[in-house]
Amino acid sequence: MSAAPIAENIAPVSSVEAGAAFEGLSCETALLVAVSGGPDSIVLLALLAAWTRMPGRPALHAATVDHGLRPESAEEAAAVAALCAKLGVGHATLRWEGAKPASGLQAEARRARYALLANEARRLGGAVLVTAHTLDDQAETMLMRLAHGSGPSGLVGMRGRSEVNGVRLARPLLGISKARLVATAEARGLPFVRDPSNRDQRFERVRWREAMPVLAEQGLTAERLGRLAERLERLDEAAAYRAGKALAEVVLPDEPAEQGLRLRFSALIREPEEIVLRVLGLALDAAVPGSEGYGRLERLEACGAALIEAVRAGSALRRTLSGCVLSLGRDGVLALQAEPPRRRGVHPSAS
Repeated sequence: MSAAPIAENIAPVSSVEAGAAFEGLSCETALLVAVSGGPDSIVLLALLAAWTRMPGRPALHAATVDHGLRPESAEEAAAVAALCAKLGVGHATLRWEGAKPASGLQAEARRARYALLANEARRLGGAVLVTAHTLDDQAETMLMRLAHGSGPSGLVGMRGRSEVNGVRLARPLLGISKARLVATAEARGLPFVRDPSNRDQRFERVRWREAMPVLAEQGLTAERLGRLAERLERLDEAAAYRAGKALAEVVLPDEPAEQGLRLRFSALIREPEEIVLRVLGLALDAAVPGSEGYGRLERLEACGAALIEAVRAGSALRRTLSGCVLSLGRDGVLALQAEPPRRRGVHPSAS
């Protein structure tokens, strides 16, 4: 591990600021901080180690995932373990074993990393997994999702609290820039490494990262994207709350489970279109648990528009979406039922 010269005019993160960021973790019993050896996670480790020394704070554990993709990775994991020993934090090195894919490497590595970390969190008795995602990571995530056609919920970006592989996940540094974490590492003399894959333009996130300075010149800074994420999250929570209420109001009760769901869709279309689409999405998830979510928004919008038009015209309609058959009667009642396995897919058809 090595450190670079301290950046000028960038304030390190203070202990008071760190305490405010970690306040939401106070009631937890145990924390598992994911430490790669980079500046962000090294600073998170050091700040958490100091914060958890106070009485009544959760127990702190650390883990490093050795993906085995670079010759230096084992040495870097060992360096993290040594730092953890110095800080008095228990550490585990988790290794991604087996063959590595020739394509989609970053996505598969991410999946493996979270699976290993989630297993370690469970082994520790249900520890909350804590990661060092920053304001810059949030901005990059929003841009990537925007380019992929995400809707409002996706453009919220990463949330401060979520769940991964059945384990609770916290991201307390989402409001802090990477530059400030680097400045903190340097000011405290913390050793860290720089992963060369973070500059590899084969990866989409790296290409967006390198585009950020150009966007910032036009005012689209990480700070403004982060603020937009916060505002979208407020709107998303409000819309999700109303959609849950609306679903309860239009679902027809006492339906046998094998017959799926039935909704008074003619009553639902009195709601704004965004609420109609969210209720439709909730109903699809209830009718076919674990159904496809990624990339579904455009098809959901098209299906919703067709259903709304059919209700207004007094017509019947039949569609399939995400493994679910949607049958709209002339009475405005929409039935949703799991599609037979051999016909799974998206095959719009009208009747």
